[in-house]
Amino acid sequence: MDGVNSPNDIDFTIDQNNLYREESITDLKVASIRKMVPIKPDGSEDTGRSPVFIGNSQLMTPEGPLPIQAKLSATTLAEAMKEFPQAMQKSLQETIEHFKQMQQNQQQDQQESDSRIITPR
Repeated sequence: MDGVNSPNDIDFTIDQNNLYREESITDLKVASIRKMVPIKPDGSEDTGRSPVFIGNSQLMTPEGPLPIQAKLSATTLAEAMKEFPQAMQKSLQETIEHFKQMQQNQQQDQQESDSRIITPR
């Protein structure tokens, strides 16, 4: 909880100018697309704002499922489905690079820890 001194400092006020209704679309195989439909506080659709599409998938690894996600720069479901494969591939590559960087950092930390000289008292 960065910047929060206590649970009482958390602001749980709902931003009524930024409400969305979530719709889920899936092919029951690999693709899941969330369509975030902008709505007004009364629940009616806010046609003055564009929907937001988010692609989701997961890969099975020896350690368990690896979720991948990407915001799709689409304005329609057809565009979102067309963009989905490339967006998931890019997200996967970014995730792999992130894991490689974490592994390199851990190896560096281990090497630095191993190279410390300990002198007896």
